[in-house]
Amino acid sequence: MNAEHLYEKLLENLRKRLQHGSFELAGLAMGGAWIAERLARDLGLAHYGVINVAFHRDDYAEKGMTALRTASTMSTQLPFDVNNANVILIDDVLLTGRTVRAALNELFDFGRPAQVELMVLADRGMRELPISANFVGESIEVPEQKILVLEKDAAGKFSFQLEEREQ
Repeated sequence: MNAEHLYEKLLENLRKRLQHGSFELAGLAMGGAWIAERLARDLGLAHYGVINVAFHRDDYAEKGMTALRTASTMSTQLPFDVNNANVILIDDVLLTGRTVRAALNELFDFGRPAQVELMVLADRGMRELPISANFVGESIEVPEQKILVLEKDAAGKFSFQLEEREQ
């Protein structure tokens, strides 16, 4: 699976979506924020938002200091009024739906959007919550004991790496 190819597919979907009205981009820290930043640049948008889900995770007690470090590295920043906005949440990989649920909680802490859509590079299935993406680069199968990690090189190009899941 080629992350760059999937990115181009999502970019084309957003170009078409722009013809039907405006929207705000908000990427989930870290990978989703990288994608949102690049999409905003490639589409000529004035800004994009970042959503950090660290404090809304249902496994916050287990993550502890890791969650705090993530929150301080890339904090939530929404340079637009959330109230009545059409927001496209962006994440790199959709799996259980729990991270998206946390992102929605964080987003609603800032206001009440008119509409929220979800865009992901890769959808692994295996939902634990009733969440689905409006825009999907590709639906993929990855062994359950592996995680799919988005990486960004110095030139800003994306790639996926498979890593062992920590127990």
